[in-house]
Amino acid sequence: MKRFAVIGLGRFGKKLAIALAMSGAEVIAIDREREIVEDIRDQVSHAVRLDSTDAEALCAQGVDKVDVAIVGMGERGRAFESAILTVVNLRQMGVEQIIARAADLTAGEVFSAVGATEVIYPEIETAQRWAYKLIAPQIDEKIDFAPGYSMARVKAAESFDGKTVMDLQLRQKYNVNLVAIKRENLRAGEGESIINVPMPDTVIYAGDILMVAGTDKDLARLPQE
Repeated sequence: MKRFAVIGLGRFGKKLAIALAMSGAEVIAIDREREIVEDIRDQVSHAVRLDSTDAEALCAQGVDKVDVAIVGMGERGRAFESAILTVVNLRQMGVEQIIARAADLTAGEVFSAVGATEVIYPEIETAQRWAYKLIAPQIDEKIDFAPGYSMARVKAAESFDGKTVMDLQLRQKYNVNLVAIKRENLRAGEGESIINVPMPDTVIYAGDILMVAGTDKDLARLPQE
């Protein structure tokens, strides 16, 4: 079982700590505020009120033995300074994976410089996801492989109905690669609902779920109707 320490129980930290605990992980939840700690105590393995800039206090709670530490503290005023010192403490304690939450790229660079192994940007990432969802509503879900490149679930448009892979020319017209097809409603005699290796003569029907890969810009160009 993986052990996590979530330090800073604001909206992000609290939700993350609870989600990890619900997944069966051992979670040490840490914050300076007594009320916040009391509120989450029954939902995680261990909740404790302490100052995370105090390395001895962290070690006393076993934070030096966790697999992953997430620093999710705020970044206004002294909170940013405390978050930096916390990352430094975790690095000096020998925690191998230290993830810091940053509001912007400048803060992220600071966290990386002092020892964070990974930086996450919840506000930026959420805004980007919503922007993409508004621009490309035909994209049900996507997995980012590299900056600007994803694999996505796309519902086949009505204009695709009854056409073969060769007819659609997805690579030539949209610069995306068709990886697989999931057919929600099987038609008589067509066999399995998952087509792992679509062939040029494979027929696509409206409503099929297409797994496609390409740049975010090219995926957004796929037709909606």
